[in-house]
Amino acid sequence: MLTREKVIEILTEAGVLQTGHFCLTSGRHSANYMQCAKIFQYTKYAEPLCAALAEKFDHIDVVIGPAIGAIQMAYEVSRQLKTKNVFAERKDGVMTLRRGFTIEKGQRVLVVEDVVTTGGSVREVMDIVKSCGGDVVGVGAIVDRTGGKIDFGVPFSAVLSMDIESFEAEECPLCKKGLPIDKPGSRNA
Repeated sequence: MLTREKVIEILTEAGVLQTGHFCLTSGRHSANYMQCAKIFQYTKYAEPLCAALAEKFDHIDVVIGPAIGAIQMAYEVSRQLKTKNVFAERKDGVMTLRRGFTIEKGQRVLVVEDVVTTGGSVREVMDIVKSCGGDVVGVGAIVDRTGGKIDFGVPFSAVLSMDIESFEAEECPLCKKGLPIDKPGSRNA
């Protein structure tokens, strides 16, 4: 089992933890950004983090994550659980299953996401699973930026939970200071 200290060490070594002025995928602003995509450049980071997450769930039929950030994560978590994985992606701005991916009625599905801030993408994926007749039995993340405050209505587990402050754009103190903003996320908010 990974300790909190070891997880932070891995994320720091991988270059995940960043500071500055960021517009998050959710549209919120923050002085901190978690570029979890960097984890998946190297199996030495991805494997132990995804294994730690997989240990928290059992009896899973399918692992699904939203593109782009959770494609490799869904694969690695499913590899650890020895089960099928798929990903959801946007088509015309709407999260959907494509590429012939399916979720069968009654399948036990784990939804994964690299970083959770507001949970918007996770909820969209949960809706897809439910519309297919699948049973969302849990949500897993590498990083929970809410410090455990988010509720998906199913068991939620993160490898690392931190309360990282974020702001609505209109309320952002970094914007008020005139600091330049970086938008490293995977979609336009």
